[in-house]
Amino acid sequence: MNRLVKLAIILICMMSVSIGYTKPERLKPYILVSSEVGTIDGMKEKIRNRLIDGEFEIVGEYQPYDSALILIVTDEQLKQAAALSEMGGFGAALRVSLTQVEDKVQLAYNNPFYVAQVYRMTTDLDEIAKKMETVLGSGEPFGSKKGVKVKRLRRYHYGGRLMPMPSFDDWITLMEYETYDEAIQAIEKGLAEGRGGTSKIYRVDIPGKEETLIGVAIKEGKGSDLNVMGTTDTEELKQTPHLPYEVLISGGTIYTLHGKFRIAQSFPSLGMGTFMKISGAPKAIASALRQAAGGVE
Repeated sequence: MNRLVKLAIILICMMSVSIGYTKPERLKPYILVSSEVGTIDGMKEKIRNRLIDGEFEIVGEYQPYDSALILIVTDEQLKQAAALSEMGGFGAALRVSLTQVEDKVQLAYNNPFYVAQVYRMTTDLDEIAKKMETVLGSGEPFGSKKGVKVKRLRRYHYGGRLMPMPSFDDWITLMEYETYDEAIQAIEKGLAEGRGGTSKIYRVDIPGKEETLIGVAIKEGKGSDLNVMGTTDTEELKQTPHLPYEVLISGGTIYTLHGKFRIAQSFPSLGMGTFMKISGAPKAIASALRQAAGGVE
């Protein structure tokens, strides 16, 4: 085989790989890897082992209800990417879910491309997307009827121009402390004590910054995980990787994303009528997290 033919074959292969990982113009929040007959108990060890063998760190596990298990993962590359942008720490972990739907288990995870855009990160997380696909298998995006245009996703808010709701940079300041260490101590103490009906699921420290992401379960009130998911997650394909919510400690301040943004970006096709059924949830979520952070409601 002559040199030109060999070169042509190499170029075609490179183009095929590139095309395979080209970010689409519209993005959906989740990737469905499989839906197969089985049980969560029967699959969870296999998925854990795949993630560990693939050099992901499982930083936490959460079972919000009997039919769901969520594994929260990160790696050094994802943490480094999170460190590059303001509030990029919210994208420092991904959630992998196993959800029992009748006799089948759905394996899904957050779409890294979607996370990168909706949290306004400086990288597309394409290497993370490739790694997730290699570790868990190829899948199909879901969670939005048509998908959200990339340009719109970077400034995403529910309601459009006629009725704009909070966007990513409308984050809520829960509490302020003199130092990062004081803020960390306060949130760790509040979560350990279960203030506001909360508990700690995981912690990820962002490299090179006084910044930490903590995942929080909310077990009580209008903002409880069970209440929100019972109302919103009603489609055939379950959007379990919406959970858990997060707080971001940056310097001496504890932040969370506005509930109207955090829920909406996970369920971009949800109708206004359904959102109205959980109209009290965003305020209740902020209240629970503020109490966990050392505040009073």
